[in-house]
Amino acid sequence: MFQRLRDTVHPTWHLTAACVGMVVGATTAFWWPHASDWYWYVAGMGVLALCMWKHRRYFVIIAFGAGAMIGLWRGSVDRAVVETYTALFGQHIKVSGVIAEDVELNHFGQTNIHLSELGTGNTALVGHVWVTTKGNVTLQRGDLITVDGKLTPGFGSFAASLNDARLDTVSRRSGGDPFLVVRDTVATNIRETISEPAASLGSGYLLGQKNSLPSDLAEALKIAGLTHIVVASGYNLTILVRLGRRLFEKISKYLAGMTGVALVLGFAGIAGLSPSMMRAGIVSLLALWAWYVGRTFHPFTLLVIAAAITVMIDPSYAWGNIGWELSFAAFGGVMLVAPLLQAYFFGTKRPGTIRQIVGESVAAQLMTAPIIGVMFGQFSVVAPLSNLLILPFVPLAMLLTAVAGIGAWVPGIGSFVGYPAQALLDTMIWFIHYFAALPWAQVSGVISWWLVGVWYTVIAVGCWYMQRRTGYQLRKASVVE
Repeated sequence: MFQRLRDTVHPTWHLTAACVGMVVGATTAFWWPHASDWYWYVAGMGVLALCMWKHRRYFVIIAFGAGAMIGLWRGSVDRAVVETYTALFGQHIKVSGVIAEDVELNHFGQTNIHLSELGTGNTALVGHVWVTTKGNVTLQRGDLITVDGKLTPGFGSFAASLNDARLDTVSRRSGGDPFLVVRDTVATNIRETISEPAASLGSGYLLGQKNSLPSDLAEALKIAGLTHIVVASGYNLTILVRLGRRLFEKISKYLAGMTGVALVLGFAGIAGLSPSMMRAGIVSLLALWAWYVGRTFHPFTLLVIAAAITVMIDPSYAWGNIGWELSFAAFGGVMLVAPLLQAYFFGTKRPGTIRQIVGESVAAQLMTAPIIGVMFGQFSVVAPLSNLLILPFVPLAMLLTAVAGIGAWVPGIGSFVGYPAQALLDTMIWFIHYFAALPWAQVSGVISWWLVGVWYTVIAVGCWYMQRRTGYQLRKASVVE
């Protein structure tokens, strides 16, 4: 036994363990933020370097500890600064910041704003602040604004909130956000050739722009378990990256790889770097690199590397950001659970489109249901069926919407090129509303955190059992192929 512990293993074991430790450490800092001194980071990096150098099996657990020290240090640094908000709670203050994501109108006619790059007076602040103000739909991502209101404790990954704040000043950077200009130009062209609400749905597919969706359609998408197809996330990006790779792979592997990288960076710029978009971009870039050099990533390693990178950039993602949690849970379902389910129930035969969509939808639902149950107390029962019917046509809808948007620049053919997209999108909207209207489409039920732990333990044991029975190698799963 001791000899086995001294055996050398591939360094990805230590890298994976260290990344898990970073996520655990950064999360722990929310409750124990007392490791902000520099020596925690230096010690963690030193121990991790030793682990990566020696490659011994017993160093895997030490690598986890080293990663936990690094993550705890990173989280503690931010927590220490975020604590400066505590002294300001209850005060009427002015806060300046940059709008980080597209603004949205809530059910009360107010504008929800996600502020970052913060400051009050001459004091710089870190973290994120949630602001609600009176409706102002002219605000854009990237605008620098100043709001005036009463500062209250935040929620999730937001350090503080300003509710019913007054908008004092708005300034737009010279030239604006070039990616935003491209997105809005394309969205305008789409609306010239496709009528609403199909135009908004098509823009959601192609551009990840969900803030323009009519409220009834947005609610229907949520009930039917289809919100992920109009949110800038991994699904939309995967379609684009796979398309780019397959189009140019036979011409040049280098061209295919660079096309994939350009699509990732371009889509991230257009959609904005939300937590789910950041995860999708990192995963896609790592997978493209592995494909280009002829290597493979174990999906779990890919998952935890992306998680570690995101929490080291912003530890608050691990402190209650629902989008971040759901994104990684869904990705884990698609890349870890779904392939094992296919191998266990259907053997080595490569799944067809329908079976793959059903398997991935069920796996993603299994992984995200506990989080949704805790946070929202609702489950979509029709999600597997609605995903089966809608998802196969999303790539075609994206293509037809893009053609319609480009056609708007050509005089005289705009309406004509928009007909195919209009017909397909209208049909999809009809089915979305149909599934959402079913009396059993959604069930309610709040679950506790201990049940979440039991749920994921059962899934982990089930995955271990299916892998042992089938011998399936998860390295075969790929995001870009």
